[in-house]
Amino acid sequence: MPKSDDLCGIETSLSGAVIGDWNNVIHGVLSHSASTGPSLNLVLAAAPDFALGQAIRGLSCLLLGRAEMVTIAREAHAAAITAAPATPREMAFVHALGDWLAGRPSHAAARLQITLNENPRDALAMKMVQALHFIIGNPRAMRASVEGVMGAWADHPTRGYLLGCHAFTLEETGEYAAAEKAGRDGIALTPDDAWGLHAVAHVFDMTGRAREGLEWLTGRDASWAHCNNFRFHVWWHRALMHLDLGEYDTALAQYDADIRAEKTDDYRDVSNAASLLSRLELEGVDVGDRWQELANLAEHRATDGCLAFADLHYMLALCGGQRDAAATGLIARMQANKADDNEAARVTAHPGLHIAKGLQAFANGEYSGAWQHLRAGKSDLQSIGGSHAQRDIFDRITIEAAVRGGNLDAAETLLRDRLARRGGALDGYAEARLSLIDTARLKVV
Repeated sequence: MPKSDDLCGIETSLSGAVIGDWNNVIHGVLSHSASTGPSLNLVLAAAPDFALGQAIRGLSCLLLGRAEMVTIAREAHAAAITAAPATPREMAFVHALGDWLAGRPSHAAARLQITLNENPRDALAMKMVQALHFIIGNPRAMRASVEGVMGAWADHPTRGYLLGCHAFTLEETGEYAAAEKAGRDGIALTPDDAWGLHAVAHVFDMTGRAREGLEWLTGRDASWAHCNNFRFHVWWHRALMHLDLGEYDTALAQYDADIRAEKTDDYRDVSNAASLLSRLELEGVDVGDRWQELANLAEHRATDGCLAFADLHYMLALCGGQRDAAATGLIARMQANKADDNEAARVTAHPGLHIAKGLQAFANGEYSGAWQHLRAGKSDLQSIGGSHAQRDIFDRITIEAAVRGGNLDAAETLLRDRLARRGGALDGYAEARLSLIDTARLKVV
């Protein structure tokens, strides 16, 4: 049977009606749709020897950051290697999966970037390069990748998603006005682009415009209603805006109704929840028994050891739930990791271990020790991956440790650095902490 091109006009080794399901996979990956997995299952049921489908299955498993998913990813890689003849572009995805399984996600990103350079309209390669660099904390590479193919996407059927990716990379590299415009332009083309919608939310967060951010998200639920668990992350952004405005009860209500609408143990969902509860507690808000549910999940998942980003949010949950023995066990596991040639293990060793020790010390009221550890990990914090907004909880706890430990000058320097990264925008958190430092200095005098 004749082979089919996908929705980007790129040759595949698929034939027949299954190309429709494969195009649904591509669209699902771009839009973070809950239908992506079922669509991929349809493709692989009809064409189990489709190497690219197996590669996407494996890469998707690794993105979940769960130990049991690594086994499935290896099975997918083995199936892809022995599959029917594939195009060179399809095999590049297979080898990228192999790179990541070997502990080198940066190599996987570089390999797929080469593929994207050769096929600049390849939406799947574009999005996967973004995902990999996001995991390893390299926003400049994310931006360079998107900007390198924009000229080839002028008439691309999924151009809006590219603009959404560009918006996020602009925001993460400090170009806030340009990021907002790109995100708005992308949403105008593809209203279901939750990533682009949330990129604009990031701009409002970083520029201290919480009220405008709420206005942006209000009435746009349809842009993320179709999503997989990414929809919980968009709700998290809304809650952060309420928190910045001092609307703590509303933030907690959204925690219960939306952010933890499903009590999953996905590390991204636990991260949303743990970081929000931590922020609320730093503001003196009683969060009730909400920590216990997260601590139970974190205690179970803390043996995964896949991503430092996940480990550190599990640590927040364990500390919040006062599971000191489990927190100590997580630190011991992180210390026992052998970095060797494994990139994730190196990040776990540093800065992950310092930050984990600092979080435990902070939870135990040992502010001097917490400050020492958190300060040691701070300069390399971006390597844990995620966004500025997600990592901000660790910045806040570091600043709080400095304040509570009496290191007021250091705390102010950290606050000023944080302000500079945010284009000088003074959000509610920074305003309150600078006022607190001034008050503390008066007491000393």
